[in-house]
Amino acid sequence: LEAFISKVAAAGCKTFIVHARKAWLKGLSPKENREIPPLNYGVVTRLKQAYPHLTIILNGGLKTLPQLDDALTSVDGVMIGREAYHNPYSLAEMEAHLFGTALPDRGEIAQAMIPYIEMAHGKYGASIHNVTRHMLGLWNGMPGARHTRQLLGGASLSAKDATTLINETVKAINSRENKTLAA
Repeated sequence: LEAFISKVAAAGCKTFIVHARKAWLKGLSPKENREIPPLNYGVVTRLKQAYPHLTIILNGGLKTLPQLDDALTSVDGVMIGREAYHNPYSLAEMEAHLFGTALPDRGEIAQAMIPYIEMAHGKYGASIHNVTRHMLGLWNGMPGARHTRQLLGGASLSAKDATTLINETVKAINSRENKTLAA
């Protein structure tokens, strides 16, 4: 890896995004390659130490704010992939943590998606479900998350109107949250 970085940097590349796990091309399925072999952040840290003039960005397995803080002490940046898909609100939490921004309301995020859903549906013929299925993790870890996934996932298959679907989902979640808080 270091020889590769050296050659590519000599050709003019200054930024490297390095995944902290080796992929085994034979013997493991793509799913197994996400867990085997283990992540090795030390390799990426040593690259940054060896090439301080290059921008080294760590990719792979970061999920929590402490992991993010720890990684940013030794590399120039991080990439968040799988966690952003499964728990998209984590990106808002990371932004608030790193830059002091206010945390947006999850319902407002969902409602901000309405114009995009309608554009994708009207202009490209995408079903509402084609977009909302990527929003299923927005309430990940919150009370009523399962119900939200059912609403956005199941109901979106037959939904004809994104505005109604999203607004009814947000209303149902807010109602559940208010009941949980009152209990």
